Order: sequence, then C-alpha cells, then structure tokens
Amino acid sequence: MLAFQTTPKQILELAEVDQLAGRVAAHLSAAGFQVDTSERSSWEKSLPALARELTAAGLGDLDALVESQLPRSSRRIDVILAGAERSSNRPVYAVVELKQWSWATVYDEAENLVRAPGMREPQPHPALQVQTYCSYLTDFLPVLWEWPESVHGLAFLHNADRHQIPDLSTNSLTVPAERRMVFTRDRTEDLRTYLRERFAPWRYRAAAERLLNASVRPSKQLLAVVAEEVASRRHLVLLDEQRSAYELVMRGVRWADQGRRKRVVLVSGGPGSGKSAIALTLLADLAREERPVAHATGSKAFKKTVQEYARRQPRDREQRTAPVFNYFLDFMKSPPDSLDVLICDEAHRIRSRSTRRGGFTGKVPQVHELIAVAKVPVFLLDDDQVVRPNEVGSVRMIREAAESLDLEVDYIHLGAQFRCGGSPRYERWVMHLLGLAGRVPYRWPVDDDYRVALAASPQQMEDLLRPRHVAGQSARISAGFCWPWHELPRGGKLVLDVAINGWRRPWNAAGDHPPRGIPSGSYWATDPRGFDQIGCIYTAQGFEYEWSGVILGPDLVFRDGQLRSDPTRSNDKAIFKNGRASEGADRLIRNAYKVLLTRGMRGTLIHSVDPETQEFLAGLVPPPLTRVQAAPGVVQVARNGPRPPLREEQPAHNAAGSADGELDER
Repeated sequence: MLAFQTTPKQILELAEVDQLAGRVAAHLSAAGFQVDTSERSSWEKSLPALARELTAAGLGDLDALVESQLPRSSRRIDVILAGAERSSNRPVYAVVELKQWSWATVYDEAENLVRAPGMREPQPHPALQVQTYCSYLTDFLPVLWEWPESVHGLAFLHNADRHQIPDLSTNSLTVPAERRMVFTRDRTEDLRTYLRERFAPWRYRAAAERLLNASVRPSKQLLAVVAEEVASRRHLVLLDEQRSAYELVMRGVRWADQGRRKRVVLVSGGPGSGKSAIALTLLADLAREERPVAHATGSKAFKKTVQEYARRQPRDREQRTAPVFNYFLDFMKSPPDSLDVLICDEAHRIRSRSTRRGGFTGKVPQVHELIAVAKVPVFLLDDDQVVRPNEVGSVRMIREAAESLDLEVDYIHLGAQFRCGGSPRYERWVMHLLGLAGRVPYRWPVDDDYRVALAASPQQMEDLLRPRHVAGQSARISAGFCWPWHELPRGGKLVLDVAINGWRRPWNAAGDHPPRGIPSGSYWATDPRGFDQIGCIYTAQGFEYEWSGVILGPDLVFRDGQLRSDPTRSNDKAIFKNGRASEGADRLIRNAYKVLLTRGMRGTLIHSVDPETQEFLAGLVPPPLTRVQAAPGVVQVARNGPRPPLREEQPAHNAAGSADGELDER
C-alpha cells in the first residue's frame, strides 16, 4: 500500500522549514502521480491543521500515512492514522478526509451532495466520502476482515463552523457513526477528546506496518459480481465522483416523482474509471425499488454477458432479465417517459440512427430516442473508445442533443483509475504510445502497481499467461483485427485464422452456437474456456481480466520515427472495405488498440508482428525476465521498491511484473 509515512510532529517540523509539500510531492511523483499546485496548497494548510490537533491531544508520535493509495485504485486518502487502541493495545485506524472549505450547501436538493467553494462539480458530503473509504479498505484488505470495527472515519473541516456544513441525509445513517464523523474548527475539543480515547499516546509501528504491507484481496472482474449485486441487492462501493453521479441520478428520480422537469445525467471517464460500476449499482438499487429501469448498450457481447451474470437462477437464464438489458436500437417505438431511468452504458457506441433488419430506420437521431424514453436518461461513456465509423457517441454530441431538446445536463467526469492495478501511469503511457495524447512515446517507467513486458513472440506470450489461467486467474490474448475470420467452423472446430510465424490460433467464436467446449464470442472475455481463442476489439471492449496479452497487427507499425496506421492491412470491414478506408480510420485503429491495451487489471504483455515495430517497442518496454536473468529482490510498495518482472519459470500463483532497471518517464 503506497503512502507517505510520517508523524504529526514531523509534519509540523517539515512545515516549519517549508519542506512539507515538496516531500509529499516527491513521494507521489516517484510513484507516477502528477501533482498540481492546488494539492500542494492543500497539504501546506490542511496537514499542519490536523497535526496541531493531534499534538495537542498528546499524539504527536502517532503514525500518519499521508496520501494513502486505495488498493487497486488511483484514488488516495488524505491521511490514515495508525496506532494502538488505548484499552486493548490492538491496531486501530482512523481514515481522515481533510477539507479547506469554509462552507458547504446541499447541491440542488441532492441530499448527499454538496456545493463547496472553488468546486465546479457537485461533491459527495465529506461524511459520505470518508465512510466509503472505510468500506473500501475493509472490503479489499484481509487484515481488516477479522475486526472491521478497527477502522473509523472522520472528516475535519478546519476552516468551517458546524452551522456552515449541512448534515448528512438521514437515508445514509445506517452506516456506523464511527465511520462518518465530521469535526469543524469550533469542535476541535471534541476532536481531541475522540483522538485521546481512540489512540494510545505512544507510537505503535506494527499498526502502520500491518496496513502498509497488507495483502490485497484479488480484484474480481466487475461483471463476475453482478449476479450477487443485482440479485442480493448488495452495494458496490462507489467513491467520490462515482458517488456524485449516483446521487444525481437518484435526485432526478425524486424530481421525476414530483413532476419536475427532466434532466440528462452525463458521466465520462477513461477505461477502468468505474462507469459500469455506477450503472450496475443504479440498476440494483432501482430494481429493488421496483421502478421501471433498463440498461442499454451498443455491444452484443456486453449485453449478453451482463444478462448472463444477472440472472437469478441458472435455469432462468434470460426470462427475468431480458426486459432489463437492451440495445440502444430497442427504443425506436417506445412511448416517451415509459421508463423511470434508462442507463446507457458504453454510450460512445451510440449510432447516428437506429436501424433494424428489414430497412426500418429511426425517424430521429438515436440519442433523441434514448433521451425521450426515460424520465431520467443516463449516459456513461469514454470519447476515446469509439472504434467504428458509425459510432457517434461523445460528450459534446449528447450535451448538444439535450440542449436542442431544451433540457439541462448534469455532467460528471471520473478521474480515478480502478483497472490497471490502479496505476496512475499506465493509461497515460498508452495514450502517449498510441499518439492520442499529443506527446511522443516514452519508456515504460518502473511501477509496482502494474506489470508491463514485451513478449518476443505470441508463443512466449501464451506460455507466460497460461500458468496464470490454469491457476484460476483470468487471462486473455487479443489482437488487432488484421487476419481473416472464417466465422463458420470446419469439421466441428474453429479455423486457425490468426497465423504468426508458425503459431496459429482461432479467433473467438462467432454466433451463439459455437463448437462444443468453446464459448460464444459474447462470453469470450468471461468464460474460462475463452483463453484458447484470440479476442478482437468487439469481444474485448467493455470487459476486464487480470492478465492481458495484446498482439499488434500490421495495421499499426513504426515507420519514419512514429507509429503509423495502415487501414489497408485491416480485415475489419468497418475500417477498410471495397478498397477504401473509412473516414477517421487512423483514429479508429488507435482507439481500438487503446481499448485492447487497457483491459488488464494486473498486467499486460505486448507483441508486434512487425519486426521494425517490435524493435521500436523494445526500446520502450522491458522483456519478460528469463531463466538466465537474475530477478531483483521484492521490496514492499511502502518503501518504493520494484518487484521482479514476469518470468517464465515463476510459479503461477506469483504476481507477474516488468521492472528492469531505471525506466524513467521522459
């Protein structure tokens, strides 16, 4: 667990010599986080304010874990206090959220959201924010499972008085009070009293070390918990902007009940930012209230897989869930406002018009149909995941469509990363590699949270991933759409279409009736039997797996000092058809590889079939560690040390990796 480990006394000493912000910033920068001036200002003002209260309470030697990174996420907690319980000497913790706000007001009747100075978007109530952090920690860290009551949570607003901060909605008071405390500057005596009663006045290093070195519960694929979440109505933990989006939708539902004007909720975020977690949590909660709600997507694989996981009984595979899970084109003739909420997941896949077989085409843009059918239309999307020329979904398009209908838009951008090991570096590195971020590619830096390595061949890639697959960790290989695809099996077997230097594998199955023992393409990413087929953009998009192998085809190659796309080498008819490249083919190819490269939760292996491109990548990505190379020692994240790279002889249950030497971003 990454954190800047210090004490209240040390915080005050560093602040006294004007070194506090610099030390915290250096620590985070070394871990790949980008630090802005507002964060520095916050540390300079809020950390000493907390440290003064702790020292006044006689707790100056308590361990303070500053900017603690949540497991499998790029989100960070301001401070975790770690020490001994005064009465029992057992390890106890207090999660602390620090706010410089001088006031806050309820955000447009959204009970758990607030409007705060300097904040353009609505913010979760500080008490709600800290209680979700506590829940997230106790969900992911097995060392806390035996005694989850060891984790308390508090928000400290050191510039505000209690009457300037609204109370948390009574709907949220089922959470223990010890996880949603709020202290203001006129309640510092209460804060000191709580701290004295909670913590022994001596430093108990074992408590901090226990947390910093804690193992993390293996991340589950999001869709693998949908059945449990939807059927049992348990909650996924939504953090910060995710929770803000959820609350805006629920406010819209309440307003619709009151007959108030419709509003559109628009949520954008990159791969792994939690869009589908929001969608599925809304679906579960609204279904529990027995409200007319539907989930829509433009992806057959995503729709069928969500539907598969959400069924309540194995024999009841589609009957219960069929009315809930839909395609965007299913609402061509639906009455206006016939749903309370329509959740449009993967909304970047919205088409310009709905078109059904038989030549039936919608009379209005598809986005207008989706807005019209629900009292609260919700759109979740990523502008950089458009991979077909007829996909028109974007933040700008949906906003303009809503405004053309004289509707207001509530917009939330998700900035956290919950895939790719929560690494703040990896998606940024991919964007630069593919020329989507306006900068030249740079060498992959050492990152303990995520493993990246360059496979010498598809066979080596498979050999490295298969032990993880056999051990029960999800692993898949996907490729650019650069090989022919014989959709019909031959002799009861899939055709070995993907052929690379003697290595041959089939694409994922097409249709819903594959050969025996092979999943249909819709379930390639989630059925363990999918490992032996190669996935494409259309079966990988929207999904995640622990270990990802990506084969770059000849449609994206390194020439003349840069990566260049070549649509003529694509076998995707959406990209190249009848001797002509589609409009925007270059961006579509790059977007497709961005999607493929950001599916892995723990690591990614890369290989290019083009020798010149493979040589270029070799200068950016380290190779897997082989038998003849010596692995560096494993050092805990808290001490900023690298773990060994992925290696062929490594036991299947070990974490794979990719750190060989000093790989600094430049």
